[in-house]
This record gives sequence, structure tokens and C-alpha cells, in this order.
Amino acid sequence: MNLISLLQTNHVAVNIAAPDKDTLIDTLIEMVSDHPHVLDVDAVKKAVMEREAQMSTGVGKGLALPHAKTPAVSGMIGALVTTAQPVDFGALDNEPVRIVFLLLGKLDSKSLHVRILSRVSRVMNHEEVRKQILSAKSGEELLAILGHYDDPATSA
Repeated sequence: MNLISLLQTNHVAVNIAAPDKDTLIDTLIEMVSDHPHVLDVDAVKKAVMEREAQMSTGVGKGLALPHAKTPAVSGMIGALVTTAQPVDFGALDNEPVRIVFLLLGKLDSKSLHVRILSRVSRVMNHEEVRKQILSAKSGEELLAILGHYDDPATSA
């Protein structure tokens, strides 16, 4: 599964204004709330925040991967944003984040969930990819950049 297949155009945005991690997560969840796989928005938020409380999903290099497996969704859902200003996410490297990829999946999708998170990490591990993503002027441009690097034939 490629990353682009998880993202709808209205679930991708650039230069989101969010003063803190909780507001940013709320924004991402609100973005996907209209997705047909979302069965209970409040339960989704609770699951993501419980996962975040276990350990920050700020993985380093300006990237955060908030995620949850929950019965509140009926399939895989993704959202991707860049932020207008760096946001403290409690990242492992103590650096603020500007790229955030939200992943939601069903409880029984553990293997796929882990593979997708690994794929996002692999794609975003490259500085050039992150620079291009942060320079995107629209959600469509952001999707095009991600699509280019998510293609196994041209993957960074």
C-alpha cells in the first residue's frame, strides 16, 4: 500500500497554525472526521491521545506520527499537514515538528499499521524530501511531492 492511497485531498494541508501538540492533533482529527471509515470521532481522539500519553510520536527530524488502532474506525485513514510554525511535540530528539502524519487503523490491522508507519518514516528520513514537503504551497503540491517519493521506482 502506498501512502497516497491513504490520503484524500481534504486530509492534506500546508502551513496549519497550531500553538501546541494537542491543538494540532485536534486539527488533524477534525480533518478526517468526515471520512466514511470514521465511526466515532470522540473515540478516535481518545485513542490518539491515549497513544500519545504512552510516548510521544514525535520521531525526530521535525516529523511526528500520531497514530492509533481503534474500533472507532472501519479502515485505514491518513492525514498529512505541515505547520506554519514549529510545534513542540516532545520529540525524541527534543526538536519541534513541522511535518505531521496522522494514521488511524482498525484494532486488527497491526501488521499493516506498522508497515505504513515504517514507510512514512523511510520516506521522511531524507532531508531533501522534508525540505520539499515544507516548501509545498498547497495540499495538492504536498501530495504530488509525497507521491513522487513514495513511488518505489523513484523512492529516495
